[in-house]
Amino acid sequence: MLHLYDTQSRTIRELSPIDGKRFRFYCCGPTVYGPAHIGNFRTFVLQDVFRRVLELGGVTTMHVRNLTDVDDKTIRDSQKAGMSLADFTQGWTDKFHADCAALNCLPPHIEPSAVSHIPEQIRMVEDLMTKGHAYASEDGSVYFKISSFGEYGQLSHLDKRELDLGKTANERSNADEYEKDSVADFVLWKARRPEDGPNYWQSPWGEGRPGWHLECSAMINKYFGPDFDLHSGGVDLVFPHHENEVAQSRCACGGHFARNWFHITHLLVDGGKMSKSLGNMYTLEDLSRLGHIPEAVRYVLAGGYYRRPLNFTLDSLNDARASLARLSKFDMQLAERSGNAAIPPYKQLCRKTPDLGEFQAAWDSLNDDLNTPEALGHVYSAIKRINVQELSQEQAHAVRIAFHFILSAFGITPVAKEQSQEEAPEDVKALAEQRWIAKQNKDWTAADTLRGQVADLGWTIKDRKDGFDLIRS
Repeated sequence: MLHLYDTQSRTIRELSPIDGKRFRFYCCGPTVYGPAHIGNFRTFVLQDVFRRVLELGGVTTMHVRNLTDVDDKTIRDSQKAGMSLADFTQGWTDKFHADCAALNCLPPHIEPSAVSHIPEQIRMVEDLMTKGHAYASEDGSVYFKISSFGEYGQLSHLDKRELDLGKTANERSNADEYEKDSVADFVLWKARRPEDGPNYWQSPWGEGRPGWHLECSAMINKYFGPDFDLHSGGVDLVFPHHENEVAQSRCACGGHFARNWFHITHLLVDGGKMSKSLGNMYTLEDLSRLGHIPEAVRYVLAGGYYRRPLNFTLDSLNDARASLARLSKFDMQLAERSGNAAIPPYKQLCRKTPDLGEFQAAWDSLNDDLNTPEALGHVYSAIKRINVQELSQEQAHAVRIAFHFILSAFGITPVAKEQSQEEAPEDVKALAEQRWIAKQNKDWTAADTLRGQVADLGWTIKDRKDGFDLIRS
């Protein structure tokens, strides 16, 4: 059974469905005002790996991921584009779905949007006001009164910072997102403003629209009720977004809300923060233009431990491509040895865990706090130990099923020979082999010269501990 670190309790806990039937989890989805970048997809890919590990472990899941199609940014940018909010956000939603498919992410079972759940959000605000947890301001906006919820701050451990919530009772934040160190009554319903244009709805407090924090609470309550198994998102959402979700949900609906919290740590690029000014806020389309394939992007994003920052580099994509070629080569060897016997599809693998044999250690690592880098290490150790030519046809088929089971957890699909990376010509292979021998003999001058000759022929040598791969430059 999967064990995972819980943000609130700060302990590793075994995951099991509250109702004993389905593991119900909610993921904060994208704000559809532009293309998602690789930092966003680090979170979505690891959430996908999380779901796959549950399902391959025999657990039935219910995955809900929202779309934020109304907030400060979507309204602002749709106005700049001269488009209706619906047309503007639909275009970016389609782009997001295409990117998810390219990265082999399973679609959520339910994907609700904020705009399609305005009535539910209004009802939640009404409940909060009736129960004394919210108040209307002079302009018709409605705010949550954080001083009315004594447990505010427990998720993000704000209470450990010795903050006096009583002093902030009259401070308000009308923005959908605000400073991470600001504790303030947050907006539930935003009164209509001129810059909103036609983007407003009728409510008991006048024309306006919901605040960003409210949408997730309303949708979670609709699809899960007051208690569910797990809530997930990037670590940047712990405060204020998820903290505010807890407050408004528990005050409006009762219950405990999320039993577990799964947060994914930041992604760095070349050791630093992503930013538009540095030109390193890569999208999948950006990387494609640079010649990198989505499979390599997924490999890099899935291969980093979720509780540590991942340093993303373009070189790491080249390394990933070489690693994928190595996995595909092993798979082709097994396929040939097994007589190309059919491999069960993903849904069938989820029904019964096969005998994993040499790949058991990789599966154990995935179930031990989703330790993906350790699991990948075990995969390559297993590949190194297994001599395919010594296997019988039946053994090769069993090993291949186990291999595909583990790769399915990562969302990696080995490619057929004709689709795999281009094979280097014999003269390039010969030079690379000479270079490898020179390196083993510590003849660094000859090794560098031979590497240069290989590069002149349009190929790059990527060293492994036990050999090398040739990548078309």
